[in-house]
Amino acid sequence: MSNMKREVAVKRVSETSRQGWKEFISEVRIISRLRHRNLVQLIGWCHGGDELLLVYELMHNGSLDSHLYRSDCMLTWPARYEIVLGVGSALLYLHQETEQRVVHRDIKPSNIMLDASFIAKLGDFGLARLINDGRKLHTTGIAGTMGYIDPESLLAGRASVESDVYSFGIVLLEVASGQRPALVQEDGDVVHLVQWVWDLYGKGSILDATDERLKGEFDSREMERVMVVGLWCAHLDRAMRPSIRQALNVLRSEAPLPSLPDRMPVATYGPPTNHSSSGTLALSSVSGR
Repeated sequence: MSNMKREVAVKRVSETSRQGWKEFISEVRIISRLRHRNLVQLIGWCHGGDELLLVYELMHNGSLDSHLYRSDCMLTWPARYEIVLGVGSALLYLHQETEQRVVHRDIKPSNIMLDASFIAKLGDFGLARLINDGRKLHTTGIAGTMGYIDPESLLAGRASVESDVYSFGIVLLEVASGQRPALVQEDGDVVHLVQWVWDLYGKGSILDATDERLKGEFDSREMERVMVVGLWCAHLDRAMRPSIRQALNVLRSEAPLPSLPDRMPVATYGPPTNHSSSGTLALSSVSGR
């Protein structure tokens, strides 16, 4: 597109891949109808030869994960805070401001792109689906990335706006802590990021989870909001999670912090019942702060 003086990114998908074809159709069908400053813009597409091509606006600063985990390029706290607000704004648009709700199903740092000004733009709609009237989307297989998938989705094969909110919560905790969803401790044990941050929250020391590379250069109130909202969004009980609007209201200081249990609820899974083809999920009862 040199005659238009516009730089673009081209995504190639193999036509012979059944999954690739499905994702190509999904991206064209869904993202072509969406317009938001925090979504990667699809400029065009082409089906020719044995390739499927998707043409997007170029994101000069790549993906969020490349900045979170690179030792030679560290995002400042103000940049991180604007990024989480941008992603939240994109999800608010998808969940509540479009004619048909859109469930992204694969929210993670590698699908959050950064433009030349480090404005966050959510991309990769290959797994996204449209839903009507807030109804849950039943799928025939697990979609998404381990570590970001709502545990209930794994059990029931069901995606919803609540499962997107769960993934957003994991991203919030990653951005604040600079840690991946699974942490390897000094003794070799692996602990989930949510569990680690929740333990610190229960001890009243949640800011101890802050990314050490920031060297204390952050707004403590903003950091606390991001971490607590991250835990709230990643609550194992979908009914206890906020809507994306509620989460954004807290992140923007337009609502108070939620009261969460001192201890992370523990999920137990049961076998299918006569009324359901999937298993059931139960949570331990714990008191709030």
